[in-house]
Amino acid sequence: MAGTTPQPMQPTSRTRSWWGWGWADAHPDDAECTAMGALLPGTLSRPLPVPRVRDLAMPGPAVEPPRSLAHLVGVDPADRAAHSMGKAYRDVVRALRGNPGRIPDLVARPTDDQGVADLLDWAGERQVAVVPYGGGSSVTGGVEYRGDAHRAVMSLDLTAMGRVLEVDHEGRAARIQAGTLGPSLEDQLRPQGLTLRHFPQSFEFSTLGGWLATRAGGHYATGRTHIDDFVQSLRVVTPAGISSSWRLPASGAGPSPDRLFLGSEGALGIITEAWVRLQERPRHKASAAVAFTDFRSALRAVRALAQSDLSPANCRLLDSGEAALSGAAHDGSSVLVLGFESADEPVTARLDRALALARSHGGRYEGTGGAGRREDGPDGDAAVSAWRSAFLRMPYLRDGLARMGAVAETFETAATWDRIPDLIDEVRREVGEAAVKATGFPATVNCRLTHVYPDGAAPYFTVLAAGRAGDEVAVWDDLKAVASEVLHRHRATITHHHAVGRDHRPGYDRQRPEPFALALRAAKGALDPRGILNPGVLVD
Repeated sequence: MAGTTPQPMQPTSRTRSWWGWGWADAHPDDAECTAMGALLPGTLSRPLPVPRVRDLAMPGPAVEPPRSLAHLVGVDPADRAAHSMGKAYRDVVRALRGNPGRIPDLVARPTDDQGVADLLDWAGERQVAVVPYGGGSSVTGGVEYRGDAHRAVMSLDLTAMGRVLEVDHEGRAARIQAGTLGPSLEDQLRPQGLTLRHFPQSFEFSTLGGWLATRAGGHYATGRTHIDDFVQSLRVVTPAGISSSWRLPASGAGPSPDRLFLGSEGALGIITEAWVRLQERPRHKASAAVAFTDFRSALRAVRALAQSDLSPANCRLLDSGEAALSGAAHDGSSVLVLGFESADEPVTARLDRALALARSHGGRYEGTGGAGRREDGPDGDAAVSAWRSAFLRMPYLRDGLARMGAVAETFETAATWDRIPDLIDEVRREVGEAAVKATGFPATVNCRLTHVYPDGAAPYFTVLAAGRAGDEVAVWDDLKAVASEVLHRHRATITHHHAVGRDHRPGYDRQRPEPFALALRAAKGALDPRGILNPGVLVD
């Protein structure tokens, strides 16, 4: 084993938005917001102003840390406001309306496991709720405190623990601190010729620990799609002690200790380190966009691809509305975005086979309908490039639409192939009907498949609708409730990769078996006996 200590990425001079997605300087300006709002009926005539921290009603901290921990804890108002919520539509709207919810009293940034343990010990003694923050990109209410059962709230930010500590080249794995942000992680691995190859849409603003705690899904559509697939072992600090699993390629020794903490969202302990599997960086790439006139034919093509041995890196199907929204097609076609990559051999032969399979299901890719291909290029053809740009820009545009009083949000699920077609149709219809009932205006409900498996797929829905001035959150909650009922009716999961948080608790409670819920409550009681870890997440 060769140990290394790569250097973390240097901090950027850019400023994160405290109230919305990403960088503050990347948000649409007032003119762009107004132009977007004009495309949707029922929006405001002018955008809501960008919210300011100084306008918030923010009481002083309810507690003070002991002198021994004071160097790890801050009370800056802007820092507290930025850690008060995640980046869901309802979070953005609450901030725009000056009501972000319970603002944490303290923001803690430990630098090692001992600091985490000391903070948890103190918080338990003082009945201070501890809410892990990760990179703050949660879209399900996972990083905010709701209720009043605790004396105070401390946001636990691990980004000061942001190093790749060790690289094992023989085993192609690395030991990485949980607070490492996506770009820094890849920057530290790049000189080694290795990559984790996990790129969620939130990659720039999320951490390894956050991915692990939420069972995050990456960009790639097949193969290793979830962060679970990369984990060799975890180190977790809990109020009951430190759990450090053995680093193993596989084990049949009882239930996996790592599986207890993957997806636990900080309710059972604080993940501080992980050994994760790496890959060589890809050198060969090929991509194409295939157009379909009939969406159900496209679904059959994607299913055939998922059940083949081709393993495309990208196999993302956009319905006609999603294709138009992203600029991938404007003729009513659905578009299948295909991509292949490899570290050691050309992939154009695999792409050719995939294109032939898509054509056998009615796909067209020979220069018509916005389709085409590009081999061994970084961005693929024009349709692929358009989709990629829209994919990265979309969260910023969502916030611009929120400033116009519109409802603009997404949700996702997964189901088996036999349920997928009717599930998609019913979500579109019933959410659309609910939007008209709630606002008096029609809504756009688009769908794309983000991840595909031999036995099913993950549909991802985008909803664009009018809001009700001052009541936008209630409108979205109503639409989400309707969508959740459709998912439950089809036995589709309440979330494929966005985690449970607090927003998905009702659906999660209905999805999980009751004996498992009993075991989870018992684990919560044993590991967090004072009930301070992310209260309200997963279990009560």
